[in-house]
Amino acid sequence: MRAATTTMPGDAVLRLLSTAWQCWNGGLVLSLVLAATAGCTRRTFVDEVSVEASGVTVKDVSHDHLRDQWPMWRGPTNDGIAPEGQDPPTHWSTSENVRWVADVPGRGHASPVVVSDRVILATAIEPLEQQLVVAYARDTGDLVFQTLIHEGNFPRRNEVHQKASHANSTVACDGSRIYATFFHAGSITTTALDMEGNIVWRQDLGPFISKFGYAPSPLLYQSLVIVAADHSGGGFLVALDSETGRVAWRVARPPGASCSSPMIARIDGQDRIFLCGCDQVVAYDPHTGRRVWSANETTETTCGTMVAWNGMVYASGGYPRSQTVALSHDGVKLWDNRIKVYEPSLLVTDGHVYAISDNGIAYCWSATDGRERWKHRLGGNFSASPVLCNDKIFVSNLSGKHFVLAANPEEFQEIAVNSLGDDCYASPAIVGGDIFLRLGMGIGEQRREKLVCLRRASDN
Repeated sequence: MRAATTTMPGDAVLRLLSTAWQCWNGGLVLSLVLAATAGCTRRTFVDEVSVEASGVTVKDVSHDHLRDQWPMWRGPTNDGIAPEGQDPPTHWSTSENVRWVADVPGRGHASPVVVSDRVILATAIEPLEQQLVVAYARDTGDLVFQTLIHEGNFPRRNEVHQKASHANSTVACDGSRIYATFFHAGSITTTALDMEGNIVWRQDLGPFISKFGYAPSPLLYQSLVIVAADHSGGGFLVALDSETGRVAWRVARPPGASCSSPMIARIDGQDRIFLCGCDQVVAYDPHTGRRVWSANETTETTCGTMVAWNGMVYASGGYPRSQTVALSHDGVKLWDNRIKVYEPSLLVTDGHVYAISDNGIAYCWSATDGRERWKHRLGGNFSASPVLCNDKIFVSNLSGKHFVLAANPEEFQEIAVNSLGDDCYASPAIVGGDIFLRLGMGIGEQRREKLVCLRRASDN
């Protein structure tokens, strides 16, 4: 692929864009961006890199050892479905089925990752302008390490959505290294750490113009770490070599302030990366970044991660309009509706799609034709994504209520509603029969974050 042609060198464009970001001031930003893009044939602020030009070899690295872990956003299969053979608790409270509780420094909406004997989180201490990766002992909740990744140069509060944090992105872990992505100093940066918290490499991926803040989580694929960064100046999708951090390939994305994470699925015998947002659903070849197909569906801003089932893919979006859509393996729309499932991701299993809308309505649709099987108001507002385990759906709302529902297309069935904490933005991780939850406890200045491990009392 060829980088966009401009009347200025690519590095000069990047410098001007970075200056515009750092010196935020309405008229100055507009002047600098217009100057940087004068004469552009395409609005792209990032240099595209082909896999041929990078010289990085994509190796067929197996992640089979992670199948019974929770190694990245949405779990081992990147779809919110927990490993089989578990029996996590369905009821809990401050005094029931709580194995341990640990303090989390600062604030973040990143969900926990669980690999081997570690539970790992990204977090941020806003008053100190610090972004961190912290790890806890899986059995006890004891702090194993706390590593400072970035300090200073936080975006202004009005450049981050009021519901967001400076640590929205869930880390990924392959058992050897931990990969954390943050928005810092006007750019998106991925940092790799070893399992003891030592920084191994750091890679600046490209500039980022913030409208809502940064949210996408890194995706593991073979020897690559794949990162998305959509923004209004024209974002990018990039693949890094997991051992060295070198850019294997990087492709431009259309302008649009979107927040979805990439998803990998095998469709029609081929591995594909799927990403929604910027008014498109796009399928990419993970080995090269080549665009395989695109469909003009969803909306400008999406937050949920796509899911796949039986050769079909599903996406949802909610700003400035609403759509939930099913597409064929080659991007043909099969059905859609105007339900707003914006922040939470979808679940699909056994021929049915389950969704929790931001305003607390649970839905079940036929995966093949979109026919509504049932809907039910749960109550409250939701940002966290649901997780499926043993035909049960676990999902938390923003008031610290945690719902357990039956994944039953015939009728809505509520198994339990549990109260723990005062808020919950992060999604659960379910591993080895344990549920790991990141919670907020307390209100306002008294609010503190906790990491909680839930286990059936009979298993302790």
